Amino acid sequence: MNMNKPLFIGHGSPMNAIADNRYARFLRAYGQSIRKPEAIVVVSAHWLTKGTYITGGEHPEQIYDFWGFPDELYTVRYAPKGAPEIAREIERAGIGVAVDAHRGVDHAGWAVVKHMYPDQDVPLLQISLDVDKDIREHFALGAALSPFSGKGILFIGSGNMIHNLRVIDFDEDAKPFDWAARADAWVKERLENTEIDALLDYTEAMPDYKLSVPTDEHYLPLAYILGMKGPGQGISTIYEEIQNGSVSMRSIEIA
Repeated sequence: MNMNKPLFIGHGSPMNAIADNRYARFLRAYGQSIRKPEAIVVVSAHWLTKGTYITGGEHPEQIYDFWGFPDELYTVRYAPKGAPEIAREIERAGIGVAVDAHRGVDHAGWAVVKHMYPDQDVPLLQISLDVDKDIREHFALGAALSPFSGKGILFIGSGNMIHNLRVIDFDEDAKPFDWAARADAWVKERLENTEIDALLDYTEAMPDYKLSVPTDEHYLPLAYILGMKGPGQGISTIYEEIQNGSVSMRSIEIA
């Protein structure tokens, strides 16, 4: 059984929350393949803040942070309890994370974990992205958080390594754009060869990065998970697909 391996999960469209597609089936199977964690902490591409915060409510609300989707999506109810004691422990660690007792959990968290633990029986927390940090500072914070993964906490960076909604094809199964496929292949090779510096300095070598990562909020959660990699550990791709032509669903675990 796997146990508390930090993950990066590509979450893609909110519609994946109600889909019965290959991606949703992967998440369900993966959740069944690992030991149930004490809690899940998601680094969210959708919570941008000044400073870094962690949700600290006992019952964080479910946030529908998207617009214009079918009514069915807004009737999904997935709001497991929080874990205030874990949030306070992380705050007390003195690594620059403060508790926000009022913020809920957005779809970067619930739309993923819904498939992994449909019974809502695992406490769910989120960590924000500090907009004033550069990518190496995010990486360093991931390293500072890594000791908590040994305490039964599953960390998930939730975003997308390749993510461009400006040119998206609304057909989920559309043929990937050539530039998206090239960039995703570049990321795959860097991951396979554990080339952390290249992944952090992606603007220097990733092909077509201005198309593939036009804004960095969906890429930055990856830096946290890379920061959690310990000596001798590898990186394994556990899922790969490009949805809607321009969104890589590539997901990894620190093995």
